[in-house]
Amino acid sequence: MDLFNSALGRNISFIRPAYFIISGFIGIPYMKYYYVFLCFVYIASVLGNTVVMVLIYLDHNLRTPKYVAVFNLAFVDLLGNTVQVPKVLDIFLFNHFNISYNDCLTFLFFCFTCLSMQALNLVALSYDRVVAIMFPLHYQTKVTHRFMFSLIAFFWLFAIIALLVAVGLLTRLSFCDSVVINSYFCDHGQLYKLACNNTFPNSVIGFLLPFLILWLPLFVILSSYICIGYALVKVVTVNERMKAFKTCTAHLSLVAIYFIPILITFTMSARIHPNARIINLSLTSVFPPMLNPIIYVLQTHEIKSSLKKNFKFIRDN
Repeated sequence: MDLFNSALGRNISFIRPAYFIISGFIGIPYMKYYYVFLCFVYIASVLGNTVVMVLIYLDHNLRTPKYVAVFNLAFVDLLGNTVQVPKVLDIFLFNHFNISYNDCLTFLFFCFTCLSMQALNLVALSYDRVVAIMFPLHYQTKVTHRFMFSLIAFFWLFAIIALLVAVGLLTRLSFCDSVVINSYFCDHGQLYKLACNNTFPNSVIGFLLPFLILWLPLFVILSSYICIGYALVKVVTVNERMKAFKTCTAHLSLVAIYFIPILITFTMSARIHPNARIINLSLTSVFPPMLNPIIYVLQTHEIKSSLKKNFKFIRDN
């Protein structure tokens, strides 16, 4: 318990600043144009994900277990960008660089919860693809609405508890010197490093979180595709292999778009310039939510057909 400097039974006073200062980019002129660009990306993300959610809600053919996960992914993308981008625009376009202590921790919690859920949703979709290709005759019994809702609920609970622990550990820190966060939002790693008391528990959770919400989901997804590849090798004809693999292209695109940039950012964060880290992390946060609905519309036959059907209905009426 000494590691956590528990205040239980002790008269320990924590130095908590009234506010933190978000530094953003350092020494780069005309960066307001970049934030305006993020604004347009956000608008596209809101429109795209709203369209996907509305299509799934209106079209009874899309009310399958797979599209429970797709709907949740669109919801998380919409929520994540809505939590992050308007606040970032408020900070840097309107020069509100100060953010209160409680608002900063709340901002951190919602940003990282949505970031975690994006990865965990991809795990749910990978399970759907594994069962569909390896056990097609048992798909209806193994991938049910009840199972998918339970899996998504478990992922939400896991992400929320993990981030509550991370935020709870931040509340035991004292900030004696600098209150300037070298990031574009209340970044966990940048925040706890400002503390002047023992940050060992925070560094542990800072190591565990990327493992649990990035590396472990990626390992599960890659393992699932190794199994899928093994199953496809046994398929006799090339046409059947390609037809089965084509059902995975949308999911594989989402995995690549999400994981490659964010893993580069987190694994090389100590070796890249703070400005480069901010650009990588900001683009990683806002681009996948914008591209996900586009990929699903272009590469998923069911959503493409539903979109055409609804457009035709609107046009004819």
